Amino acid sequence: MKQAYITKSRLTDFITSAIKEDVGDGDHSTLAVIPATAMGKAKLLIKEPGILAGVELAKEIFQHYDPDLKVSIQIPDGSPVEPGDVGLFVEGKVSAILTTERLVLNCMQRMSGIATYTHQLTQKISHTKAKLLDTRKTTPNFRMMEKWAVSIGGGKNHRFALYDMIMLKDNHIDFAGGIRQAVSAAQEYLKRKGLPLKIEVETRTLDEVAEVLEVGGIDFIMLDNMSYVQMKEAVALIGGRYPTEASGGITEDTLVAVAECGVDYISVGALTHQVKSMDISLKAVV
Repeated sequence: MKQAYITKSRLTDFITSAIKEDVGDGDHSTLAVIPATAMGKAKLLIKEPGILAGVELAKEIFQHYDPDLKVSIQIPDGSPVEPGDVGLFVEGKVSAILTTERLVLNCMQRMSGIATYTHQLTQKISHTKAKLLDTRKTTPNFRMMEKWAVSIGGGKNHRFALYDMIMLKDNHIDFAGGIRQAVSAAQEYLKRKGLPLKIEVETRTLDEVAEVLEVGGIDFIMLDNMSYVQMKEAVALIGGRYPTEASGGITEDTLVAVAECGVDYISVGALTHQVKSMDISLKAVV
């Protein structure tokens, strides 16, 4: 759990809420046919190639529900896997294993899908200096796990939420009356509140880039929906004075060209909102 946003309290809150949603007043299928004292073992079976993610979370889920469950991790998070591989074994009360099975699989399947896609895209731009960023385009109440999966897959996490960075996007700028007014208001706000937050400003044209450079006092410049020619010119204009982020409609097909424009970061919402889950199952060991 290397990321600062992955805390024990957040994990506990998520797992508690997810179990309440899924189990309610009882897992009646299991209660009906499995004796409370029955003991057993199950394995996490990988059914397609990719990058495994969510193993540590799975252990947290199993042992939150039943601290006596023994979890033996066979393949750590971030590892490449192939069909037939076993990610972990879990041993203990059969009822606890069955009741937590679907929550573990739902989390791991989606996290592994995200990690796999992130890894694929980072490999495409490994010959450049650009780093892949996620966004806030995440599933409500599942953001921590989705961003965790991006980091496992080799990507970088952008801001976690609205509270840990100031990002002045087009609507902020337009409603505030312009870049200069928006940046000035943000600077004054941070000073008044005593908040050590970084400021990123979205730019849509070279003129806006020039205006940001003139105003100064920010930390990142976003180049939004620019053509490759505009982006290259913007990077040259900025000249390394601020880190740059390319954003807006970037796809797998356009990613490499964007990276080769010389930007520092590329944000891709598809990392978390257009991902196919990995096929993983939990099977009884008998």
